[in-house]
Amino acid sequence: MTTSFGTTTGTLTPTDPKIRFQSFTGLKSSNSIALTRNLRVFPLPFCTPTLIRAVATPLKPETSTAEPKRSKVEIFKEQSNFIRYPLNEEIYTDTPNINEASTQLIKFHGSYQQYNRDERGTRSYSFMLRTKNPGGKVPNQLYLTMDDLADQFGIGTLRLTTRQTFQLHGVLKKDLKTVMSTIIRNMGSTLGACGDLNRNVLAPAAPFMTKEYKFAQETAENIAALLTPQSGFYYDVWVDGEKFMTSEPPEVVKARNDNSHGTNFPDSPEPIYGTQFLPRKFKIAVTVPTDNSVDILTNDIGVVVVFDEDGEPQGFNIYVGGGMGRTHRQETTFPRLGEPLGYVPKGDILYAIKAIVATQRDHGRRDDRKYSRMKYLISSWGIEKFRNVVEQYYGKKFEPFHELPEWEFKSYLGWHEQGDGALFCGLHVDNGRIGGKMKKTLREVIEKYNLNVRITPNQNLILCDIRSAWRRPITTVLAQAGLLHPRYVDPLNLTAMACPAFPLCPLAITEAERGIPDILKRVRAVFEKVGLKYSESIVIRVTGCPNGCARPYMAELGLVGDGPNSYQIWLGGTPNQTQLARTFMNKVKVQDLEKVFEPLFYYWKRKRQPKESFGDFTTRMGFEKLHELVDKWEGPVQSPVRYNLKPFADKETYEAMEELAKLQNKSPHQLAMEVIRNFVAAQQNGKSE
Repeated sequence: MTTSFGTTTGTLTPTDPKIRFQSFTGLKSSNSIALTRNLRVFPLPFCTPTLIRAVATPLKPETSTAEPKRSKVEIFKEQSNFIRYPLNEEIYTDTPNINEASTQLIKFHGSYQQYNRDERGTRSYSFMLRTKNPGGKVPNQLYLTMDDLADQFGIGTLRLTTRQTFQLHGVLKKDLKTVMSTIIRNMGSTLGACGDLNRNVLAPAAPFMTKEYKFAQETAENIAALLTPQSGFYYDVWVDGEKFMTSEPPEVVKARNDNSHGTNFPDSPEPIYGTQFLPRKFKIAVTVPTDNSVDILTNDIGVVVVFDEDGEPQGFNIYVGGGMGRTHRQETTFPRLGEPLGYVPKGDILYAIKAIVATQRDHGRRDDRKYSRMKYLISSWGIEKFRNVVEQYYGKKFEPFHELPEWEFKSYLGWHEQGDGALFCGLHVDNGRIGGKMKKTLREVIEKYNLNVRITPNQNLILCDIRSAWRRPITTVLAQAGLLHPRYVDPLNLTAMACPAFPLCPLAITEAERGIPDILKRVRAVFEKVGLKYSESIVIRVTGCPNGCARPYMAELGLVGDGPNSYQIWLGGTPNQTQLARTFMNKVKVQDLEKVFEPLFYYWKRKRQPKESFGDFTTRMGFEKLHELVDKWEGPVQSPVRYNLKPFADKETYEAMEELAKLQNKSPHQLAMEVIRNFVAAQQNGKSE
């Protein structure tokens, strides 16, 4: 097995004084635009834990330069025998945890090692497993399997993620192989759900049977297949080498094997990734015009299908360079929106994707993982230089970007026609956490009616392929478990998201999933206090650290953990997720949030333009003015006291409700509306909408 070894040319050395990208002197594809030198690789059997060691032989030893600095993870990957060793030994040891190298490698297999941070003293180690479900598709058999595994080996809950996958928490090391192999044998996979490679490919979750949506889903699945690791390490570790690969479309196989422009490592078990895989995680989303249910601009690559007037797909617009992660107080790290790269014809999309991936693989920074995402490469080079390099791997020029209509956020909650005579039902799941009565009821419905499901990028669940006759009984049983029609869910909850954070995430600085229910109630109380209607809402996202898993930097109000019980406040995102928020305040204690919320919402209510969203309002007003309003805030102007008798029969009823409301720290009107909504929801159970 031979390949080449090289360094990038001087013309590709970034010059930004803030962010310098040292080109990685590592494995290079053949015909790479880099200068090359020979490399001899001595392969050893994959079934043994012995390493594959690479020995470089420069053409002119006297001119060779010192190896540039590489992160520790790069060394682990190089010495791992294609992500096998030492993980394939560590999972059999008696300790409850695995060593440092294996902790990094197991991510490529779709798992993270964690421990319960609520406990003091000895660490209680467990593992989180994440599935890979392109477009959020989950077959009936896999859903029932994951439901069983959560009870048998997890913490009794399933977590729906912001990338349309399941997370299963609390799996012990001794059970890892059993759980992994069970997922594999039941139409599932966790391969590549984490690690330095392409993650789960997003696509609109709605199971519409239109040409547009079916083609977007098919494209997402083909891209996922193209970028799936090929060396078999996943199956060697978890099912002793038994293969469970599904048949691939011939166009995927052809695109993967094509090496016309130096994208591949010839004769390598990993033709696209090589031994080093990518510098960091890599995220891709596919969608159709107007549908921004996938947060298209937050991905490394955003793919938009372009159709003609008859709905026939013609090609694709491609965005590049999005990404959310950053580090507090380090201005050289930042969230970034994707920007237009160009347009490619329908038949070229896999080749264009591969060219972009190869560019990041060969030129992304590998010495400091804070700067290893593709957004930093593009920010340093500029889009024109990036496009020129990608075109060398692509072998063609990108065509001009096609004009697109305005984006909309679409949740697909409630009942909808699929277009084939069947229905689908989108269910809101707070923070994606399925447990308790909800979990039991969902299992009963999905099992009884043999339903397939889909996970949305907003942590919700869609039940698919429902016959019309099933609608009423399904509606009834779901409502009894608290899975209500979206009209009976607080609008603030419908668009809110939070990452898991404490107690299991090792990166969490403060609460997110456990904290957001109270935060949303407090926001609703402030809305009531300043006179905003119940039907009004804003996009709120909360994360326990700055890595941005719940995409808080796209929210109208983003809360990012920056200390114990403390948040950084971000403002300025838009409801359709097309504008980046900015930092408004640092280190706001959780108990002091109302001091910021009240003046912001009060002046939004009084000074906004017609139909102006909260995010657009904060951008138009400017942060200097908003800071002034917050600093001078002394509370809303009190209007003359009057009884709001609309929900009440008489004054006595109002006063009784007022006493009850005080006990719950609510206004009488707020409590009355909750009672009315709950009553109406109960009456609606089983009725056709």
